[in-house]
Amino acid sequence: MEIRFSGSGGQGLLLSARILAAALTEAGLTVAQSNAYEPVSRGGLSRSDLVIGEAEADYPLARRLDVLLILDEAAATVSTGLLTPASLVLCDAERVTTPPQGPFRTLCLPFTETARTLGTPRVTNIVALGALTAQTSICPPEALLAAIVAQTPARFERLNREAFAAGLAMGETEPA
Repeated sequence: MEIRFSGSGGQGLLLSARILAAALTEAGLTVAQSNAYEPVSRGGLSRSDLVIGEAEADYPLARRLDVLLILDEAAATVSTGLLTPASLVLCDAERVTTPPQGPFRTLCLPFTETARTLGTPRVTNIVALGALTAQTSICPPEALLAAIVAQTPARFERLNREAFAAGLAMGETEPA
């Protein structure tokens, strides 16, 4: 399976990919992660790819995306050439105004809006991770929640738990 987290710098995309990679590795899968970002701390194009399998990846970079998560308009069309009719595209409904168009399945969900209702848009990435988990069943939600708690500061545990739960609920309301 190949997953790309994409958006702009400062959105926690690399953290989200690292969290998912940790949960999948704990479950016994092999994960290759590659990151690319523009040399600015916030606002530049950013992405993180995961290539997931039971054996070591023969090529560590994404070539055919099963899932594309887009959190910012800056990344809306960058990865379209890697999508297939079986791909799932998850977009932030507020920050992605022109989602990719094609024969693949696209869901635009209120990730940022939901994070804001929890008190800060800084957990948009965790909300999106919850929705991705619900839509793909890539790993048990409990395993991903344990990775979130392990990979983020303890002072944000309650907020991250709430953000993940909100994302799961959001993803479960959409047909998979």
